[in-house]
Amino acid sequence: MKICVLVKEVPDAAVQKRIDPSTMRLDRSGEKNLNPFDTHALEAAMQIKEGGAILVEEVVAVTMGPDSAVRALHKAVALGADRSVQLTDDALAGSDVCATGYSLAKVLESESPDLVLLGQQSDDGECYTIGAVVADHLQMPSLTQVIKIDVNDGKLRCERQAEYGYDTVEIELPAVISVGDAINEPRYPSLKAIMGAKKKPLDNKGAGDVGIDASQVGEAGSKTKVLALNPPPAKEAGEIIEDEDTNETVEKIVAWLDERKLI
Repeated sequence: MKICVLVKEVPDAAVQKRIDPSTMRLDRSGEKNLNPFDTHALEAAMQIKEGGAILVEEVVAVTMGPDSAVRALHKAVALGADRSVQLTDDALAGSDVCATGYSLAKVLESESPDLVLLGQQSDDGECYTIGAVVADHLQMPSLTQVIKIDVNDGKLRCERQAEYGYDTVEIELPAVISVGDAINEPRYPSLKAIMGAKKKPLDNKGAGDVGIDASQVGEAGSKTKVLALNPPPAKEAGEIIEDEDTNETVEKIVAWLDERKLI
């Protein structure tokens, strides 16, 4: 069994997010890191591999991004991936989620995985849909918001969060599964793993190497376009209720809550 884990380089959580008005894209010039949601997918892959219920020959981390994204792959390898694949090409710049999903699917086709895992969202775009787009291109079944995975007779029995509770679903392989952050607690990489990450195999691929149609990627090949940017409305000043008379203060607070149907 081969497991591919999709990972992404995102701006560090401590960096203030801003949109470049000239490109209408997220400014990625600051400090970057491995998408924290993808660490749960990596941990899920490692638990399946270490669980022994099914033989996992290798775990492969896959990303699409600029040269700097290699650092996210190094961290993915430090967390347990056996090797990594980076799709990087200037023709991919400006790709929306549809074009990105198509591109990643072409890379995965060349890897022929039995299972594709990824985090439920990225820490920057938060679109939640990349797994479904990839699965559609690969013609594989897909599950989202999965918080538990059990391997049984070559099939996966998954528990996923639903709007009004939990669904238990049995899915046949190959499949694409987006995991929620409640599925596990990602491990910390050891110093030895961190030091050895750069020595693990890293395969760099361009768009042409995996048969990507240039007309379906980049800004020109994207199905969506940002037309305008508007800052969020400024917050109104809050109301301060002075505690001069306790009974009167309580009445004011209750009236304020009741007016807004909060009680």
